[in-house]
Amino acid sequence: MKRLVVVGAIVAFSSLAVSTASAQSRRAAPSTRATAELSLTFADTAAQRAAGKPALLRFDYGQPHLRGRKLLTDSLVPMGKVWRLGANAATLFTTDVDLVIGGKDVAKGRYVAQLLPETSGWTLILQQETTGAAQVNVAAYDKAKDYARIPLTASTLSQPQESLTLALVPSTAAGQQKGALTITWGTVHLHAEWAVK
Repeated sequence: MKRLVVVGAIVAFSSLAVSTASAQSRRAAPSTRATAELSLTFADTAAQRAAGKPALLRFDYGQPHLRGRKLLTDSLVPMGKVWRLGANAATLFTTDVDLVIGGKDVAKGRYVAQLLPETSGWTLILQQETTGAAQVNVAAYDKAKDYARIPLTASTLSQPQESLTLALVPSTAAGQQKGALTITWGTVHLHAEWAVK
C-alpha cells in the first residue's frame, strides 16, 4: 500500500487585478482569483520519491471581498439556497488521490464546489466536472448532479475576515496523511477533516 507524505502547502494566494487606466485611477477589482493547494508525495521508498511527481489537492476560486457588505443576505450568501462558493467562474476542487472528506468518500478527479448554508448546518456540495476547461462557468444548481454532500462544522470568528478564503491545512501528526479543509469569510469559519484513503 502506498503511503503519502505532505511535503508542502500553499494556502491561499491571489493577485489583484487593476484597471488599465492611469496609475492614479488604479484600484483593486471587486473580486480576485485565488488558489489553495497542498502537495503530497509518495514516501514508501527513495526510488519512488525520486520517480513520482507530487499528488495535489487544489481549490481554484473567485475570491470576493466584503467591501462593507453583510455576508448572510440574499444578495451575497443567501441562507437556505445553494451558493456558488466564490465569485465569477465556478469554484473547482481537484484531487489527484482518493480522499475521505467529512466522512464522505471523494474519488480522485475534478469537481465544481458549492456551498449550502442553512440554520441547521452548512454543507459543501461537490459535483463532478468533466470538461477539463481551465475555467468553468457557473451553471444553475441541479441536485441530480451531486457527487458528495459534505457536512461542515461551523464556528464564529471574533474578528471578521474581509476576503473569502479556502484553505487545505495538513496535519503534522504521524501516520495517515490527513488535515483540515477550511472556509472562512466574515465571521463564519467552516471546517471538515480530510484524509487520504
